[in-house]
Amino acid sequence: MAAIDTLLTAMDERQLARNVGLHHDEARMRYQLRSNTVADFPEFKRIIADYYNYHFTTCISRGGSLPQAEAYGRAKEILEREYRRRDGDITSAFNDAHDGTNGGLRVVLDKLADGLKVASVELYITELFDRHVTPSDWDQKVEIVRQFMERCGPYLGSSISVGQPERYAQNYSELIREYVRGLQSSSAMFRRF
Repeated sequence: MAAIDTLLTAMDERQLARNVGLHHDEARMRYQLRSNTVADFPEFKRIIADYYNYHFTTCISRGGSLPQAEAYGRAKEILEREYRRRDGDITSAFNDAHDGTNGGLRVVLDKLADGLKVASVELYITELFDRHVTPSDWDQKVEIVRQFMERCGPYLGSSISVGQPERYAQNYSELIREYVRGLQSSSAMFRRF
């Protein structure tokens, strides 16, 4: 089997769901909320930091937790990114959690879980590229990236220069990030009902 076929088989949506997504979804389902709203911003900060730490230790570090301030900072970063897509920010997330709007605190935590899942999928795919592509073989790297772009084009955003595989052969991160964004918009692994 050609390297690209092996890589794409390992990146199949079912494989991604089984090896990455399912663990994150199960962690999110196990986290219990007492209320779908918060009373004030300090409670909001405490809950999102607590959830981030819970999800991080369950799915990523497998045990080691972060200091509360670092967990809050990372959670805030994910929420800022998610809410920025809708012209919002951390205050928008707090308002949703405080007022119960747009799904309340439950949806805020869903956004955190999804952000952590996306980061894990990106790392998983990066590891697959690293495993299936010889780092010292420039020609192979360019060819794998070219074939990847050819076969996965519908998932790649317009910011990717499909005709320039050399641009992404040394560092796959932008290519992988755009591929995962494409998966987010079309894959059942990233949908919530």
